[in-house]
Amino acid sequence: VQLQASGGGLVQAGESLTLSCARSGRTLDSNTMAWFRQAPGKEREFVAAVARSGGEYYADSVQGRFTISRDNYKNSLYLQMNSLKPEDTAVYYCAGSPKIYIRRNYYYQSSSYDSWGQGTQVTVSS
Repeated sequence: VQLQASGGGLVQAGESLTLSCARSGRTLDSNTMAWFRQAPGKEREFVAAVARSGGEYYADSVQGRFTISRDNYKNSLYLQMNSLKPEDTAVYYCAGSPKIYIRRNYYYQSSSYDSWGQGTQVTVSS
């Protein structure tokens, strides 16, 4: 499966932004999809994940501000980001896995995903 992320940009604190991830390849290759981000000098961190069944998982830092969704017919993944903060500044990556996870902790680990998009930059100014 190939992933292509888009929608990043420069916004002010408090504003909103929506990221998109276009997915090509076999549908079953992306039973679980997620967004990760990496800020300069920091490790890549989990942001949100969504299972094919619709179950959603969020990092504490974005809970209540970000919403992940997927459109299986359009082969797309989205991340609606509201009330953005300067600390949300990072390169955002979409990721996919053919696996269906039972344990919550697997959704949070980058090693659980084997397909990655190229990343899109999000910059939030104060």
